[in-house]
Amino acid sequence: MDLSCAEITKKRIAIVANSTWNIYNFRLNVVKKFVEMGNIVFVIAPVDEYISYKEQFPGVKHIPLRYLDRDAKNPIKDLLLIEEFRRKYKRLKLDLILHYTHKPNIYGTIAARISGIPSVSVVTGLGYTFINKGLVNSVTKMLYRISSSFHKKIIFENQDDLAFFKELNIVRNGEGVAIKGCGVDLQHYQPSSNGIFHDKIVFTFIGRLLKDKGIREFVRAAELIKSKYDNVEFWVIGELDEGNPSTISSETLANWVNEDIIDYHGFVKDIRPLVKKSNCIVLPSYREGMPRIVIEAQAMGKPVITTDVPGCRESIEPNKSGYLVDVKSAEGLSIALDKFIKLSKEQRLKMGLKGRQKAEAEFGQDHIAEQIYTICLSVL
Repeated sequence: MDLSCAEITKKRIAIVANSTWNIYNFRLNVVKKFVEMGNIVFVIAPVDEYISYKEQFPGVKHIPLRYLDRDAKNPIKDLLLIEEFRRKYKRLKLDLILHYTHKPNIYGTIAARISGIPSVSVVTGLGYTFINKGLVNSVTKMLYRISSSFHKKIIFENQDDLAFFKELNIVRNGEGVAIKGCGVDLQHYQPSSNGIFHDKIVFTFIGRLLKDKGIREFVRAAELIKSKYDNVEFWVIGELDEGNPSTISSETLANWVNEDIIDYHGFVKDIRPLVKKSNCIVLPSYREGMPRIVIEAQAMGKPVITTDVPGCRESIEPNKSGYLVDVKSAEGLSIALDKFIKLSKEQRLKMGLKGRQKAEAEFGQDHIAEQIYTICLSVL
């Protein structure tokens, strides 16, 4: 279907997520695209400190949510959330709703159907709910099956997640489409010199300190490598997520630091200075949508070691911009780290250059926003 961009202008569009933090960090390129095309844009999300995004988009109206709690498992609260969505959608007289994250994808879509408003959902990653078996896993799959028939389109951030939903009969032919993540700002994340800041080789883990992110494998691999080499350091950047059942304990983190296995830098808002001083970024995650830190690292010309799992395996060019290793294998990770240590500086620089080229070709934020916009255009 050949539709001009003008056909979607002056529509009333809502972008919905489980936090304003999510909007600020991952969706501003999509907000910008809809605004630039002349639409009336609403953001619907619980308010937090990242409401400051409004300074960039004064014309966007932010609608707060009272009943959306990403960790709550109270069905009464979820019913109240559906009703809250329905009332807000009706009042705003929306033409299209773009949902992000599980609860908006499920309950927001049900409310959109009740309200007679077309909606598109973006599955940004399956995370703890799908990695770990149990009641929450089964209920979430059931709820996605119920809501899936109400979507006009479901967007996935990698091909594996799309295939998985097809296997579960949640997505039928033609409903699902895969893109490559949420996009990164290629001007903000610029290449930098590799390996000139330290005599030692620095491997850096960046992310929430969750078991599902592979933090335990990273630390164990660090122990193995440090037993063989003196010229290596292992940095960890990120915070404990106390609301996540996969989080490590503060005592465990303290032990790793006290035993001099890792250098812990805490939570850092701007990771670029530390990435710049790293030789290689390591993410041994169990599953991702499309790992943002891997893309940011490659945009900065840094080699990456990550796992051969959904999302991660699409994010790099194996043996060119980085290495893939088996999931949950500290030994396999240590072999890849050892292999990287033995590379020449020229080989590491070449690997980083390949990563930057991949980021430019596939992961630019404007490119991703254009893809999402075109999908929404087809729905309207």
